Amino acid sequence: MKFTLPELKIGNLIAKLPIVQGGMGVGISLSGLASAVANEGGIGVISAVGLGALRGKINKEVEIEALKEEIHKARVLSDGVLGLNIMVALTNFDELVTTALEEKIDILFMGAGLPLKMPTIMDSEFMQETKTKFAVIVSSVRTVNVIFKTWAKKFSAVPDAVVVEGPKAGGHLGYSIEQLDDPDYQLETLVPEIKAAIKPWSQQFNKDIPLIAGGGIYTGADIHNIMKLGADAVQMGTRFVTTTECDASDEFKQSYIDATQDDITIIKSPLGLPGRALRNSFLELVESGKKIPFSCPWKCLKTCDYQKSPYCIASALLNAKLGKLKSGFAFAGANAYLNDKIISVHELIETIKEEYNLAVCLS
Repeated sequence: MKFTLPELKIGNLIAKLPIVQGGMGVGISLSGLASAVANEGGIGVISAVGLGALRGKINKEVEIEALKEEIHKARVLSDGVLGLNIMVALTNFDELVTTALEEKIDILFMGAGLPLKMPTIMDSEFMQETKTKFAVIVSSVRTVNVIFKTWAKKFSAVPDAVVVEGPKAGGHLGYSIEQLDDPDYQLETLVPEIKAAIKPWSQQFNKDIPLIAGGGIYTGADIHNIMKLGADAVQMGTRFVTTTECDASDEFKQSYIDATQDDITIIKSPLGLPGRALRNSFLELVESGKKIPFSCPWKCLKTCDYQKSPYCIASALLNAKLGKLKSGFAFAGANAYLNDKIISVHELIETIKEEYNLAVCLS
């Protein structure tokens, strides 16, 4: 017997598969990967961070033009559901959000900070008329309630979807070092708690607010298991890195394929947050106390104290994307070591469907 993955409905926005491809910067998920995932029925997500740097110029004007270009390229390549991930911590957050809304992106994912102070374009009237959906990325019940209370007061509206990222995710993590292995903060614990926290808001505003679970979701069986706990969909990033369409360099993808479980490490980012990455010579150099000299053309992150930072994280991630891993490093989820070959997004989605089907049959 064959089972079918359910659709993901976010208001009147419908994705044929309950799979959101995680937004990965700098330059790992651009129009190439996002459009390929959207074409398969999932939600393809472009990461807005560092787009100007990818074009060799670091200023706000270039960032905006680059964002428009990526959205337009993705639209040419796909008529599926396309999203944009914007970090709240970016100093040009307002300009990026405004541009995304003007370009009528299907769905906007906001994380790496609480989206409480939003651009002036987002007043109550706009929120009633816009077709763009809003998804907030959270790590606790408390953050859900803070965001929803603020939005309800400011906009007489609440976000359309919630993404809960557990501590097994790649990149910057919304947890302390101590919480990473604490059972109370694992995704399996958080999903039922956050699902319950969303329910009264859903009732108050008379709309379904789906919960998307991410961080350590790798197989179709993982999707089946987390959805049984209350998730309506999943967010997957790491497994999409080693696809043909992923916008990273071949060297970046190969670093995932070559990685062992022991190579996946927790680092302390210059932003003061823990992050999960693949250990390499660059990170070992930093851990030894070496400061990597750099100049800061503009402070791209609100929380970055560039005068005290041992290295520029934007430059390090850009170098990795370009394959210069001796001068940078790759963020990765806890299961990155399971990636063993490069396949197309279509092949990956078909594999995930088969894994899901098997898991349902065995349950």
